[in-house]
Amino acid sequence: MNLIVAADKNWSIGNHGQLLVSIPEDKRMFREETLLKVIIMGRKTLESLPGKQPLYGRINIVLSRNPDYKVKGAVICHSMSEVMEELKKYPEKECFVIGGQSIYEQFLPYCNTAHVTFIDYTYSADTQFPDLDKDPCWEMTAESEEQTYFDLCYTFRMYKRTGQSIKK
Repeated sequence: MNLIVAADKNWSIGNHGQLLVSIPEDKRMFREETLLKVIIMGRKTLESLPGKQPLYGRINIVLSRNPDYKVKGAVICHSMSEVMEELKKYPEKECFVIGGQSIYEQFLPYCNTAHVTFIDYTYSADTQFPDLDKDPCWEMTAESEEQTYFDLCYTFRMYKRTGQSIKK
């Protein structure tokens, strides 16, 4: 399974339910990587999307503890085991975890590839992503040339799991 995330220098990913910054090339890369694939997210992440609606052209799986939660165009699961059962229908390499913090934490042990937009800036944030550079189970295997968006510098990084993952 894959995950995709944009993180700042402190591995912060959001503040008050929103992304830290909107970078057009990051959005383009996200779209290219996830289009026609399966995306897994939490309810809060879904509700932060435009129109609070599932993303077009993808199978949207949403994890919510609320048994009455329903969203047209999304598969709603109420437990980790329910999501894992749903994911058996799809090739592992076609599945992308897209957030938020608790979803990343729960699914990280099942992921083998991480697509990280690493932003060379420190934001005020209230949600974090685990620091893969400090995790001995992960290794950065690719990094793009430095990109800029106005005065903001960032790179696209690929991390691969070197340690044991939990298979779905």
